[in-house]
Amino acid sequence: MNEKYGIRGMSVAILADNGFEEDQLTKPKKALEDAGAKTSIVSPQSKVIKGWRSERWGGELPVDVPLDEANSSNFDALLLPGGVINADSLRIQPRAVEFVSPSSPRASR
Repeated sequence: MNEKYGIRGMSVAILADNGFEEDQLTKPKKALEDAGAKTSIVSPQSKVIKGWRSERWGGELPVDVPLDEANSSNFDALLLPGGVINADSLRIQPRAVEFVSPSSPRASR
């Protein structure tokens, strides 16, 4: 998989907030890392984010880069895990929208 898709050595930002669908973050993260990519959880939260599993809260994951300190130009790719709570939270945060918009002047700060 590494050679075919050119994943080895890539840096992948995983943009997530509390309420991310746990399997939609942890499984792709593991697959990316197994393929040789370096992943970083980027979040509006500064220390940990709490996942959602079915109809209840799931586990916590550490935040690698707080969103206010993140520079999108430091990453080769972006993973946006699903989850209604996660998506609703991120779409109303201007900094999150700027982070995923390469044409934004603040995206590369």
